[in-house]
Amino acid sequence: MHTKKVIFENASGHRLAALLDLPVDDAPIAYALFAHCFTCSKNYKGVARVSRALAAEGVAVLRFDFTGLGDSEGD
Repeated sequence: MHTKKVIFENASGHRLAALLDLPVDDAPIAYALFAHCFTCSKNYKGVARVSRALAAEGVAVLRFDFTGLGDSEGD
């Protein structure tokens, strides 16, 4: 699995931190957006495990921190 750091803006202009997990050898067969529980973060062990498992099956996964959580901006 390859992981890339991603930053994008939400509708309010806050910068949200994300990780894009990609399959190692092949182009992704599908894409998933991982919207974790509100009190978690993109780095939570369970979130990372699910993302790794999906990437191993060829699915690219974008996992991100909601506004005001983890490495994202805002309240």
